[in-house]
Amino acid sequence: MPDAADVAAAAGGDRRAFERVYRTHVPKVYSLCLRMLGDRTLADEVTQDVFVRVWEKLPGFRGDSAFGTWLHRVAVNVVLTRRKTSGIQHGRAADDDALELAPTRHEPVGDRLDLEGAIAQLPKGARTVFVLHDVQGFTHEEIGEQLGITPGGSKAQLHRARLLLRAALTR
Repeated sequence: MPDAADVAAAAGGDRRAFERVYRTHVPKVYSLCLRMLGDRTLADEVTQDVFVRVWEKLPGFRGDSAFGTWLHRVAVNVVLTRRKTSGIQHGRAADDDALELAPTRHEPVGDRLDLEGAIAQLPKGARTVFVLHDVQGFTHEEIGEQLGITPGGSKAQLHRARLLLRAALTR
């Protein structure tokens, strides 16, 4: 984690301090974007968008929460905004056509399971909830607030994601 001094200096416009903050956090932000979007090229673009937004909003960071928590919120919001503006839907209705996972290649016994690939193949709504809950640790209430769905809808999407992952990984 960058120290508070780097965050404070970056908030004051220090580009070198911001570069240190960027280098520290870019792997986690990219991983989040990739898991939520399922596309490496788009995840690269959105990761850059996240850090542009962070640079713009950093002077307003009050430190009420940890910097990493604040950055995570910014990243999730940027991903969700990109999905809306790109016409990428979330939620059950948008995912109904994508219930079947893409066929997986059969690899020799002993090769590692492709969990990242299986997550990427999840329908977008289920993937988003899975990443936010099981990977990032958000509660169903927090996920509901972020996505504009009920906690019950979040639980249903998580259940669906886990069933699809189980099916994909046991093939």
